[in-house]
Amino acid sequence: MSAQYAPLESCDVLIVGGGSAGIATAASLLRRRPGLDVRIIEPSERHYYQPGWTMVGAGVFTPERTQRRTEDLIPQGAQWVRGAVAAFDPVHDRVELTDGRWIGYRMLVAAPGLKLDWAAIPGLAETLGRNNVTSNYGYETAPYTWKLVQAMQSGRAIFTQPPMPIKCAGAPQKAMYLSADHWRDNGRNDIEIEFHNAGPVLFGVKEYVPALMEYVRKYRIDLNFGSKLVAVDGPARVATFAVAGADGEVRQARREFDFLHVCPPQTAPDFIRESPLAAESGWIEVDDATLRHKRFENIFGLGDACSAPNAKTAAAARKQAPVVAENVLSLLDGQPMRAVYDGYGSCPLTVERGKIVLAEFGYGGKLLPSFPKWLIDGTKPSHLAWLLKSEALPEIYWSAMLKGREWMAQPQHIEPAPQLRPAVG
Repeated sequence: MSAQYAPLESCDVLIVGGGSAGIATAASLLRRRPGLDVRIIEPSERHYYQPGWTMVGAGVFTPERTQRRTEDLIPQGAQWVRGAVAAFDPVHDRVELTDGRWIGYRMLVAAPGLKLDWAAIPGLAETLGRNNVTSNYGYETAPYTWKLVQAMQSGRAIFTQPPMPIKCAGAPQKAMYLSADHWRDNGRNDIEIEFHNAGPVLFGVKEYVPALMEYVRKYRIDLNFGSKLVAVDGPARVATFAVAGADGEVRQARREFDFLHVCPPQTAPDFIRESPLAAESGWIEVDDATLRHKRFENIFGLGDACSAPNAKTAAAARKQAPVVAENVLSLLDGQPMRAVYDGYGSCPLTVERGKIVLAEFGYGGKLLPSFPKWLIDGTKPSHLAWLLKSEALPEIYWSAMLKGREWMAQPQHIEPAPQLRPAVG
């Protein structure tokens, strides 16, 4: 049967993606309007608290603490559509699933997350999780990080960071600081630590760099900027980097390693990049403030896959979800949008076991601290920030964010909003 005549289910709001952003948006919608027909398309039976994987890689969390069953997290009143998206048809307000089903919608929210492109680095996928090659970017490999950290007595430890954008831009160095702290505390002073960053700076918001540099010096870390991982030979324990020189020339450098922590290149999922929703960059093309699609007025995008120039973090999704929920309901009611997103994101930089530099910032690198300076000064390492990440934030995630309880996440509003397009009738 052709798609034109295929049976078509329909709903008020269709959400693509049952990760942090998708479930939080569904919960925020249903708290505001119980009875709304909300459906979530998600293929995975498991849901992961990914910010916890840094702590798994340091032996602070068990991996089990970071995952739950998807069915237990679907908000009451929402319907879970077990499946994956094959294609978008925004002209006819419908989505095709890989099993041939079509689902129509009044409003579409795209929150599919991003793709970890392990295959983009030759040799990496084949050796990941063995041959002393690991990554905190995977549920299966984060425990391997901690195993390797404990076992390492001497030699060269290399940590890598690919070109931006990536989810949680601080995660590659979080793994490095926590590993270095363990080695230092256990008297393993013969370990050489190298950080290879494809970008030009340690961290994109300059106010946090001085505190981080103190730890770079403390752990005697060799910083290598403009150094991009391009190949891994696991059995030989050799990593190859493309290194940009001051003259603009790029040369290849081979580094032997005894420990290699990799942050993979990251892109929008293939079904997003190949869809009408994508900008030239491949990400979902949204207005930075309202998160509405720039070309399709009844489509929103949020989370890691959207084009907004914010940090791709769970903290960002927590602030984005209420904005999308309010604006979706405004459009369904024929009203102008008022909720705006300021680009907020947070990166708790774990600089040692028990201390964190709590980076919080919005668009343009503007500092957006959640707490008064006398309580937590985000530009300095803090034990209270560590307690926030290790104890409070997981509970806030499971019991507040995914339940539509918007603690410290209420949207900002504008009134009037002349720069926004008229509401969809």
